[in-house]
Amino acid sequence: MLELITEPFAFTFMRNALAAGLLTVVASSLIGTWVVMRGMAFMGDALAHGVLPGIALAFIFGGNLLVGGAISAAVMIGGVTLASSRSRLGEDTSIGLLFVGMLAAGVAIISKGGAYAGDLTTILFGDPIGVTRSDLRVLLVATVITIVASIALYRPFLALSFSRAKAQVLGMHPGLAHLAMLALIATVVISSFRTVGTLLVFAFIVAPPATAALVSKRVPIMMGVSMIIGALGVFVGLLVSFHFATATAATIAGLTVLTFFLVLLGRETVDRVAAWRRNHQDPSGRADEASPDTQPRSFT
Repeated sequence: MLELITEPFAFTFMRNALAAGLLTVVASSLIGTWVVMRGMAFMGDALAHGVLPGIALAFIFGGNLLVGGAISAAVMIGGVTLASSRSRLGEDTSIGLLFVGMLAAGVAIISKGGAYAGDLTTILFGDPIGVTRSDLRVLLVATVITIVASIALYRPFLALSFSRAKAQVLGMHPGLAHLAMLALIATVVISSFRTVGTLLVFAFIVAPPATAALVSKRVPIMMGVSMIIGALGVFVGLLVSFHFATATAATIAGLTVLTFFLVLLGRETVDRVAAWRRNHQDPSGRADEASPDTQPRSFT
């Protein structure tokens, strides 16, 4: 049994994939907690797709993929800001328009490049077992940036998560804090696309933090629990992928989503059991022996 766990990680590519996945989990858990708390899942998903045209162009012309993704993310953020501020459209409508537009542009660019299927699969779904030392260095830098920014901007992010107006009154500059949060989301997406792809990185940003939110309401604890859940998803997903020859990134992402629903089911079960016990106990804490029809219920 132990060999089933240790054997896969005897290979260098599996160890690199594990390291890349864990770095991605740390960064995505930090920024993903704020995404979940602020209800920015749609924006996060849109950014994950919004970087596609820039990465596609850089991929085809041999440019720097990170630079291409960063430029595309800036265009996406700028477009959403412009459309929502200069028109009567709500921010969600602006995000939806840019979401579809950037995704369509990315797919069109890749199809024009010639190797449509292979290139699109790599960019959208990543290639964890193809991670190189260079990719790990990029992920490490992005993770360090995310950690430092999350610590430095903790109070503005926290105030913004509760109320934009309150953040303004406290002098937290909510507009700048919001842009910083979007920049960090883009950083995580761009640096992680090699690991899990621009499509599945969204699962890392949302699923582990959302699961953590089911068991904790304190932000630091949510971040820590999210990292643990994400790390387990990476480790188990790599093992499942290795032994059953499934798509690595999709397996990992799918496990993080499955974990959310398992924890949700467990919490609902615990809550129902606790409610049943409360309804079947008298004030002294002893279970009622008679049925509600034959014994008066105490309301004191």
